[in-house]
Amino acid sequence: MSDDNLLSLSKATKLYAGIPAIDSVDFDLRRGEIHALVGENGAGKSTLTKVMAGVVTLTSGTMTIDGVEVSPKSPLEARHLGVAMVFQENSLVPTMTVAQNLFLGQERFYNRLRGIYIAAQQFLQSLNFDVAPTATVGALGAAKKQMVEIARAVLHKAKVIIFDEPTATLTPEEKKYFFDLVRDLKKRGVSIVFISHALEEALLLADRITVLRDGRKVVTDDASKFDRARVVQAMVGRDLSHTLYGVRKTTVRKAGARVLTAENLKMVPMVKNNSLSVFAGQITGVFGLVGAGRTETFKIVAGILKRDFFYGGKIFLRDKPVRFRVPAPAVRAGVAYVTEDRKVEGFFETASIARNIYLALMSKFPGGRALLSRREANKIGRDWIKKLNIRAIGDDTRVVELSGGNQQKVVIAKSLAQAPDLIIFDEPTRGVDVGAIVEIHELINRLADDGKAVVVISSYLPEIMALSDRILVSRQGKVVEEFSALEASEEQIMYAAIH
Repeated sequence: MSDDNLLSLSKATKLYAGIPAIDSVDFDLRRGEIHALVGENGAGKSTLTKVMAGVVTLTSGTMTIDGVEVSPKSPLEARHLGVAMVFQENSLVPTMTVAQNLFLGQERFYNRLRGIYIAAQQFLQSLNFDVAPTATVGALGAAKKQMVEIARAVLHKAKVIIFDEPTATLTPEEKKYFFDLVRDLKKRGVSIVFISHALEEALLLADRITVLRDGRKVVTDDASKFDRARVVQAMVGRDLSHTLYGVRKTTVRKAGARVLTAENLKMVPMVKNNSLSVFAGQITGVFGLVGAGRTETFKIVAGILKRDFFYGGKIFLRDKPVRFRVPAPAVRAGVAYVTEDRKVEGFFETASIARNIYLALMSKFPGGRALLSRREANKIGRDWIKKLNIRAIGDDTRVVELSGGNQQKVVIAKSLAQAPDLIIFDEPTRGVDVGAIVEIHELINRLADDGKAVVVISSYLPEIMALSDRILVSRQGKVVEEFSALEASEEQIMYAAIH
């Protein structure tokens, strides 16, 4: 190991249910350098940084800091070793003040409120942070919360600070301030690792860039030796014919009647004047990176989220204006949304498969009247288990006992039982085994062949390329580009998605 390296990972591998999230990755971080990690969603960037931060432990491989092998089992252990992580979803206590968050874990100071406010004030001023130490964290904006996280890392004498998508929720002015801040941390001798989907940021800010793809390291090099084209090529340069997703499409379905139209849809801060159309008998793929507002746009369509009350835009279903404030009327109007977060939003985990499908059917009827006997409910359940090839020990198996792929099929069955005309699949194969992916894709294709309007939101380009008839690319809250699946290349789509 070079004396210049502060932190190194060698052959780092992390398996989840036997599948590698990262696979034999070698990574090193030099003293006082800014190192960018880039790659598609699911390339293993977050897993790699969480290993360094003690959130995730390696299945195999080693990690060294200052030449000494370490294996932090928690963020606290990592912090004692000098590694701090500023999380995308931020790990501050919202009900406490800024000063209390800074000194959390240092209880001998913690109970002397006046003392910690004075200390926090002096410390924040030394960093040029314009944050009041007495402010409650929950009331702060994204940029100020980030400042508190950074201040806490510096206060704990972190040698390494890791940022996961640090600029995803920042305004252009806040981003500029953040860049200055990171350069200032570098001058103080802190080493920075940051994950970014914005290539310009990585090229502008980093000393070195590492590109990950499908859990493996593709390349590490000086930022000056990269340009946009080289990074995009490294991110997506895979041969599609060797993947599960097969060869390029040679035909696409023709658009039928227009089923959905969204005009200037707005929901601050995630959806910004977004306009799009979806047609019957076609699969419309929606691609974008983190923070592109894809999920939020379609949750508004399905009545799960509310658009802005003033100037929030318009939604038309079959040319009729609609405004769903809750999901039930959307379901009755023929809109089904298959959630990406099946564990939290997708099913009642202790109920049987049939019961889950039955409860979904009830939402189709006003007032949720129980129109079916238990026998009928069980029969409908059995029909869907057969139709979607859901593998369970028995009809009354609880959903929580099924594999990820079969749980996903239950979520899909719940939506399809409602006989919708517009079906929105959000990340339909995330965390699903290979066999189930093929079956879910066949099912999605069948729905479009039957004349349904199908939307597939996915962060995985090969999936978008394999399924879509037309591809919408979303960036910073709105659709910025449309492609026919026959014309589009992975590089073109990724170019459109990256700002």
